[in-house]
Amino acid sequence: MANTEANGEPIRGGSPVFATTHWSVVLKAGGEPSSTAVAALEKLCRTYWFPLYAFIRRKGLGEEDAKDLTQQFFTRLLERNDFRAVDARRGKFRTFLLTALTNFLSNERDRAQAAKRGGGKIIFSLDAISPEQFQLIEPSSNLSPDKLFDQRWAVKLLEAAMARLQTEMIAANRSSQYDELKRFLTDEADEGDYAGVAARLGSTGQAIAVAVHRMRHRYRQLVRAEVASTVSSPAELEEEMRYLLAALNP
Repeated sequence: MANTEANGEPIRGGSPVFATTHWSVVLKAGGEPSSTAVAALEKLCRTYWFPLYAFIRRKGLGEEDAKDLTQQFFTRLLERNDFRAVDARRGKFRTFLLTALTNFLSNERDRAQAAKRGGGKIIFSLDAISPEQFQLIEPSSNLSPDKLFDQRWAVKLLEAAMARLQTEMIAANRSSQYDELKRFLTDEADEGDYAGVAARLGSTGQAIAVAVHRMRHRYRQLVRAEVASTVSSPAELEEEMRYLLAALNP
């Protein structure tokens, strides 16, 4: 299966073509963003909506105020084209976005009027975020706002990679295989697990072991592609991959 970039373009020789990542498209737009750049920025923002909401929530704001402030932040980001001044040599989207949010919050004085100041605009629907996800950032966790943001960022990227893997396998008429094997992407198989799956799929234990190996390899590729879409260079990709692993194990 061909290795692909986060925006669907091929990764040649195992290294992303960084000229066409979502974030580099946004950076190149500068003061005159194209429709392609706006679409790329909106995709990135959709990925980061919940991590930023979690950051605001952990700062002590109530659920509705945090939602309103997150919506307002993205409204301003998209309307003002704040990415025009970003240095492409320091192009980590995660760093840019968290810095911009911190500055935004420091300038907000009247939290109770957040919804009114937002003008009623809804940038992203919250329907895709389950109540269970919102509950994950309640005070029961002892993570700091920054650490919680990093953790939610890492989880969202893994979820995006998993969704792409599922889409690929469904397109290849292997949805049943995906359903049976997805748990082995993160968990090691116990004795007899592969044999049981093989019986249900009409295969062999050895064939299942090979399929799991290939799925894990493809999943790692897709995770790297998702991270690559938010940076500007191969060096930053490796740094962000290390950061992602650290964020998942705070």
